[in-house]
Amino acid sequence: MELRQITALSYSATGVTDKVVRTLAEALAAELSLPLTCRSFTKPGEREENLSFGKGELVIVGSPTYAGRMPNKIAPDFQARLQGSGALAVAAVTFGNRAYENSLAELCALLEGKGFHTVAAGAFPGRHAFTDALGEGRPDWDDKRAIQQFAKGIAGKLRKLEAVTPPVEVPGDPEAPYYIPKGLDGEPVKFLKAKPKTDLGKCCNCGVCARTCPMGAIDPKNVAEVPGTCIKCQSCVRKCTHHAKYFDDPAFLSHVAMLEKNFQEPKEMETFL
Repeated sequence: MELRQITALSYSATGVTDKVVRTLAEALAAELSLPLTCRSFTKPGEREENLSFGKGELVIVGSPTYAGRMPNKIAPDFQARLQGSGALAVAAVTFGNRAYENSLAELCALLEGKGFHTVAAGAFPGRHAFTDALGEGRPDWDDKRAIQQFAKGIAGKLRKLEAVTPPVEVPGDPEAPYYIPKGLDGEPVKFLKAKPKTDLGKCCNCGVCARTCPMGAIDPKNVAEVPGTCIKCQSCVRKCTHHAKYFDDPAFLSHVAMLEKNFQEPKEMETFL
């Protein structure tokens, strides 16, 4: 099957998913000697354009895992904006060293439902958005080498591909419920209404938090105010150069403490061809 173009597309609030998808896409482009286009699906304005692909194109689509699935406020945009029309796709999800559970199955099902043909898929551990104690520095050099080897495997499969094959098989249930966060005591916790706070003594009013918020939730005229929906992606916390953004919700902090206690063992990437 002749290919003419590779596109990397990812929602990546803190940059981890983008790094994985770009590494994979760049390796595939090099292996197949094809041009590569990288597109972000992170900011609100970037999710307003319909993106259509077709035969002869390969699209690497990336999403982080939020509570065992794709982010519930972002998945509808993938559903609404993407159209495959016979394009091939590689599904990639990242997870913060806990588990990817059903996110990869959900992404594969979404892509197949939008007219893509999934030829490969992978789940990749990365630094957890909530804490550096889980997956700090990942994806690291060893991860990068493993991703490049995965790209070689995909390229080998594509070179032999003469016709569309059945969808790649991955574990999980795309319709499964979301994971219920637990606190340090093991009991369920709720922090849906938690929003970032601002240390006014550190804030320089640069506005980077408002400009990079995937939900457009932060008031650009007063960044201490968050009138919109916060999805706890940690973009504002991670990208504030003055470390002025933070969360102090007790339930949220208890959940983070539980993660740090129970999920220290480094996880490995899982790939499917």
